[in-house]
Amino acid sequence: MPETSPVRIAVVGAGTITQSVHLPALKRLGRSLRLTAVCDLSPTRAARVAAEAGEGVRAFHELDALLADGDVDAVLLATPGTHATAARAALEAGKHVLAEKPLCLTVAEAEELSALAAERGLVLQVGYMKLYDPVLPAAARELAELDTPRTVRVTVLHPADEPQVEHLRMGPPDTDVDTSVIAEANAYEAARTAEALGDVPEELGAYYRNVLNGSVIHELSVLRGLGLGLPRTFDAAALWPWPVSGEPPCLLADGELPGGARLVLNWNWLPDHPEYGEEITVLARDGRLHLDMAAPYLVDVRSTLRVEKAAKDGSGLRSDSVVRPGYDTGFVLQLEAFAASVADGAPVLSDAAGAADDVRALQALLTAVARAQGIEVGGEAARHAKEGN
Repeated sequence: MPETSPVRIAVVGAGTITQSVHLPALKRLGRSLRLTAVCDLSPTRAARVAAEAGEGVRAFHELDALLADGDVDAVLLATPGTHATAARAALEAGKHVLAEKPLCLTVAEAEELSALAAERGLVLQVGYMKLYDPVLPAAARELAELDTPRTVRVTVLHPADEPQVEHLRMGPPDTDVDTSVIAEANAYEAARTAEALGDVPEELGAYYRNVLNGSVIHELSVLRGLGLGLPRTFDAAALWPWPVSGEPPCLLADGELPGGARLVLNWNWLPDHPEYGEEITVLARDGRLHLDMAAPYLVDVRSTLRVEKAAKDGSGLRSDSVVRPGYDTGFVLQLEAFAASVADGAPVLSDAAGAADDVRALQALLTAVARAQGIEVGGEAARHAKEGN
């Protein structure tokens, strides 16, 4: 049986995440994905990254020109911020889309994009690489064998980005960009934030965009991947230090998961901490499951699963095991899955419907944060809260 031709993919956004993980991962997957173009607002960066990516990779600095190119089957959207506008344009141009998170800031956008992809017969995948982490299926199987999870603790230790990407030696950012495009994107995000939350203080709107949708959203995707589901509401949530003084505040939130377990979510901004850390612990009647998730910006770092449990046969035996996957990581496997969906119609694991669930939960979380400060939210968040009561 002859091999199918590789999916011809272009990368939109040639910044940190593209250079650190996406381009190295694409090189490993040359049989299923062929990089044909790099697009970036900076013509200088686009040309440099395209040249470094290999022979025949073309450079673009305008998205419309890229999307009009007949030699591109699919796009990987890796620009800063949300990706609804670019995803919509790509789907309307007949391109398959793998969009970095966050896909969007409103449930309505996620539902609209999902419907558009289905109407056009195109793949729309969200870049939740942790959902593709090879340790996650093993963790879900082990979790299903535990008796009555009681508490789920999610802890993130988030240092500043600069120490995490020093190894890339990227140099100073290029300045030859069309700033009007950036201003238009910022205005779009501000408008979508208002649709999501109503008239809330800018500090809360920025926290919703940058921290909840920029980082915490990953933790929600993992909870879904483990089969735990997401809270419909949060009983308590606090930010500190507050008010904001130039750095994002830490977050502590508590809510009930669909199965009755309590979620304790703790996100910490620790700019000088030596390493990024992400831990997910499930405490059950008869054991404990602990995940140390791989750090970002590193294509080869593996996650680790530890499972402690008591035997169910009454023997009194206890087991304590550590599980590590092979050397394929979530960044590579999400691209491989995307290629399979485009070429063979394989189901999409990280679809827009899951993104809609995550956005709905983040709106509920921001509602709890605002409530603790005596602030009332509106928009989608208020409507969803009424529907849930």
